[in-house]
Amino acid sequence: MQKNEKNILLLLAALNFTHILDFMIMMPLGNHLITYFNINGQKFSFILAAYSVSACIASLVASFFVDNYDRKKVLLSGYTGFLVGTFLCGVAPTANLLLCARVVAGLFGGIIGAQVLSIVADIFPYEKRATAMGYLMTAFSVASIVGVPMGLFLADLFNWHAPFILVAVLGALLIPLLLKYIPNMSGHIKIDAPKKASFSATYKNVFANQQQVLALALAAFLMLGHFLIIPFITPYFEFNVGFERSQIKYIYVVGGVLTLFTAPFIGKLADKYGKLQIFTLCACLSLAPIFFITNMPAIPFYYVLMVTGFWFIVANGRNIASSALVSNVVPPEHRGSFMSINASVQQMFTGIASLLAGWIVVTKQPNPSLLHYNWVGYVSLVVIIFCIAISRRLKG
Repeated sequence: MQKNEKNILLLLAALNFTHILDFMIMMPLGNHLITYFNINGQKFSFILAAYSVSACIASLVASFFVDNYDRKKVLLSGYTGFLVGTFLCGVAPTANLLLCARVVAGLFGGIIGAQVLSIVADIFPYEKRATAMGYLMTAFSVASIVGVPMGLFLADLFNWHAPFILVAVLGALLIPLLLKYIPNMSGHIKIDAPKKASFSATYKNVFANQQQVLALALAAFLMLGHFLIIPFITPYFEFNVGFERSQIKYIYVVGGVLTLFTAPFIGKLADKYGKLQIFTLCACLSLAPIFFITNMPAIPFYYVLMVTGFWFIVANGRNIASSALVSNVVPPEHRGSFMSINASVQQMFTGIASLLAGWIVVTKQPNPSLLHYNWVGYVSLVVIIFCIAISRRLKG
């Protein structure tokens, strides 16, 4: 990998860090928000889903035009709007205004992920793409190691508004570097110059291609299976299992450290032995921790860290291999549109997962303990097994 390619990956990973942190920090802040606003689990799930639903709509709309423009300009436009929305989250005084701010952040944030993946896919050939994805997804690890614990520390020290202000400030500092070092990405426009696809043609091209439909289904159900259990992990561990709120951040620290070292390694394995094979292995290995997390008894906390740490590794491995698989089903001239549709579908199913989890999980009154979280785990297991079946039909 050349130096300029590493620099681009580093900057995109830094951008991903702020983007992922904004999304991740909402989950462990559930304890703060539920008590601060005096809301139930269902209302909290609505706030979580607001970002995903608006991001889904934004990605859907973006799929009609993103391939007509320089990927760098689209990325920076979306990122700027996302930072504004995140800042609004940081100053929201009520639960309803926080929900509205999450909608604003989602409308712009929904464009970001697809553009980052499109840029990486344009720069790196398929034979090296999983390795690049592995380095890119170390942003998740750093967000887990540094971002989430720091955000929770600020929330405990000041209030829950502080983590969102932190993300907005870090993102604003990053924009000048993105402007300077990310190259213009307009090669795909030249390929597609003779004729731009219409709205109907964009979707006709996607849904007439079986491989693209399967790729969308894989990405969608993978998000559903993953985010079914995430929204209520921290409330469940605190209110049901009995761990201290201050302990929860160590789940993210340990998981982040482990994925920081394993993500690049898994990416290289996927390029060497096959994306499909590594995805299948990681997906199968993720079934056990899903069961244990959603049926967690009162056990020593270091056992919890072992289970969640292993889950972080294999879940991240699933994402690395599946991202490389999905990026290969479409040619460069249509990649931006397809990735935007893919992002839209992912966000939609992330939102569905949050709403479904909020519908299944019941807050026990008068205390805040949760009922039926294990049911969410069983649904997640079925969905991940279904994803493995879908992946077997993809060419990888």
